[in-house]
Amino acid sequence: MKGERILVAGCGDVGSALARVLVADGASVFGLRRRPDHLPPGVEPVAIDLRRPEEMTRLPAGVTCLVFAAAADSSAEDAYRAVYVNGLRNLLNGLAASGSVPARMVFTSSTGVYGQTGGEWVDETSATEPPGFSGRVMLEAEAVLAEHASRLGVAASSLRLGGIYGPGRTRLLDLVRSGRATCVEGGPRWTNRIHVEDAAEAVRHLLRIDEAGGAWVGVDDEPAEQCAVYDWLADRMGLPRPPRVPEASEARRGANASNKRCSNRRLRASGFRFRFPSFREGYAEMLAAGD
Repeated sequence: MKGERILVAGCGDVGSALARVLVADGASVFGLRRRPDHLPPGVEPVAIDLRRPEEMTRLPAGVTCLVFAAAADSSAEDAYRAVYVNGLRNLLNGLAASGSVPARMVFTSSTGVYGQTGGEWVDETSATEPPGFSGRVMLEAEAVLAEHASRLGVAASSLRLGGIYGPGRTRLLDLVRSGRATCVEGGPRWTNRIHVEDAAEAVRHLLRIDEAGGAWVGVDDEPAEQCAVYDWLADRMGLPRPPRVPEASEARRGANASNKRCSNRRLRASGFRFRFPSFREGYAEMLAAGD
């Protein structure tokens, strides 16, 4: 990526991890945040609120690649739409007005765009019928990016990431440690995840390969049954395994909302290799580091 001018819009966990490897590649990297403090070394700060189109005049010139990895500041629908749809549109319009035409663009989307609830396998060709607003907003944002890229004749990829974990993201560890983790009887609940470093490397990969474009599923090699993850973590930490509780219809419907198995076959076939191919490698490193 040497010589590229790459704008990373949103430097949270994934965006910051990506920015670090892009700087190491020799690229000029710009980190866009409302308050661009705590950026990785070598990243040039860009203080812009994506929700304010008037601030787009502060965008850097000559951007050759764009990564949109921003996050909403709340889980409300209007907050999602303000960043993922309107904010993305503001940014794309601002880049166009400045004369920048990024040859590669990547949007970090979510496997929440899939609505399957019966443990089905899903990939880039599967139906996208999300039950909630978050998945619908992500699909709308994907369409905004694809339409803009089509008009410009450039490559745009939407990387549909599973649950992101890694250093500092200790929710499952905390549930097991505190004894609050429970396993609902009545059949498997499949979960899909990706380590933050692999998520960043997958974005970098899509900025480099010839076949970039369209939708990509960003999950590790192994969809994992939720209780298998809990049990493995408990065993590694020397704690009791979570209790099994009877299935309750209301609780089960909530669990089924994310019950699917996501395939990374396209990403693998493009040459990408995971540092953490399953939750075991990733969580083992976290536990060894004291997370």
